[in-house]
Amino acid sequence: MSEKEWIPQGIDTSVPSIARVYDFLLGGKDNFAVDRQVAQMALEIAPDGPATSQANRDFLQRVVRYLTDESGIRQFLDLGSGLPTQGNVHEVAQKLAPEAHVVYVDNDPIVLAHGRALLTKDGTTTIVQADIREPGAILNNPEVRRLIDFDQPVGLLLFAILHHLNDHEDPEGVAARLMDSLPSGSYLAISHFHNPGAQHPQVAEQATAAEKLFNERLGTGRWRTRQEILAYFGDLELLEPGLVPLPLWRPAPQSAPTVGRVPELAPIHRSFVGGVAIKR
Repeated sequence: MSEKEWIPQGIDTSVPSIARVYDFLLGGKDNFAVDRQVAQMALEIAPDGPATSQANRDFLQRVVRYLTDESGIRQFLDLGSGLPTQGNVHEVAQKLAPEAHVVYVDNDPIVLAHGRALLTKDGTTTIVQADIREPGAILNNPEVRRLIDFDQPVGLLLFAILHHLNDHEDPEGVAARLMDSLPSGSYLAISHFHNPGAQHPQVAEQATAAEKLFNERLGTGRWRTRQEILAYFGDLELLEPGLVPLPLWRPAPQSAPTVGRVPELAPIHRSFVGGVAIKR
């Protein structure tokens, strides 16, 4: 099938998409030449960059398993969900709790087109086209309200999305507004591009170059400091092990380190961190 045959109506394939660049880095096929060009430029800066994309996917799955199995969360709001791939939120959550509700939100129309084709037909999962910069529109969306009961705890998933908000778009305020709408017992999970600064100068240099590329070609992308990212959790209680490189957040048993040791990290993993917090 040629590209033209599967392009949803209204998609401009001359402009790169964040979701499609990420899809390419994960080894997906829902991307175009312009997306692959940007991805290849990113790989010239950080050849092992796909490892962070996969680490983010693995982190998502571990978080969803934890929230479903150990914390009893039965509804998830996944903002900036991106193109569907293996091990989506609803697949992980509903394997453990078939009654779990999942709402995906993304502002890319191609995500909507591809996502709907993969969703279950039992009314537990949906996808909504909306922009995280307008949290009120998301919270009041009828489809969101149909599946999410805002009187019950929610797992709010902000994986690889806040770093695509520029500083003047107030990512801290966006996260706070969303969490303010959720009841006690809800959780916030964040993954975010990270610039470790002088502590890891090689990674910091790559982060600075990648940020320049992303902003020139995608118009977005911020590699922020640890303190900047921590601020997005506000006064929520951060769960152990805190804000860490993604492979270090509660690794699966088969990859768990020997007692007293931490997993060995490739330098690139210092450029992507994540954490989970609870609203008491």
